[in-house]
Amino acid sequence: MDVLVTGGSGYIGARLIRTLVERGHAVRALVRPGSGHRVPRGATLVQGDALDARSVGQALRAGDTLVHLVGTPHSNPRKDALFEAVDLASIEATVAAARTLAIAHLVYVSVAHPAPVMQAYVAARVRGEAAIRAAALTSTILRPWYVVGPGHWWPLALAPLYTVLEWVPGTRGSARRLGLVTLAQMVRALVAAVENPPAPGQQRFVDVPGIRAAVD
Repeated sequence: MDVLVTGGSGYIGARLIRTLVERGHAVRALVRPGSGHRVPRGATLVQGDALDARSVGQALRAGDTLVHLVGTPHSNPRKDALFEAVDLASIEATVAAARTLAIAHLVYVSVAHPAPVMQAYVAARVRGEAAIRAAALTSTILRPWYVVGPGHWWPLALAPLYTVLEWVPGTRGSARRLGLVTLAQMVRALVAAVENPPAPGQQRFVDVPGIRAAVD
């Protein structure tokens, strides 16, 4: 498939691109000047600005699968302003570009919700989902809560608590919805989304249990 990845130099994006290239897909990565060295070999670099719809549109081709991974790194409540300026602005730019170019499929990493913390982050991602829905794009929306991997191991300390909460009927649903996924599981779920798109015009949602269960 022809795949354009935004955020391809990041935590998830670089690993996804490497996997897609290994599986034979033609991958292009939209990158800012100076960040291309972080994109795995095998992808074609396209310089541009993921916050600008015109720039995204120049990188897109009709029939593309577009994987949107732009986001504020190491999210925390002190970065609330960035969630709207970067996370929301980038998906809105992507949607605006995708509406005019007849792309095949948009894959968007949102967030599990509702959630008791990180309200500004959740709100930005929910508004991103709304923009996709309003544009009636064929889409897959993945809703992880926290992706555990290199540099992001600390939530594993909460694993015993998650086990207890999943045993209690009153908290089981929230514990599963806001559960942890590994970086490998996230990449696998993204690959599965790319290679198995929904029917044209349909919007598909993949929550934490679905991410964990995905197979490539």
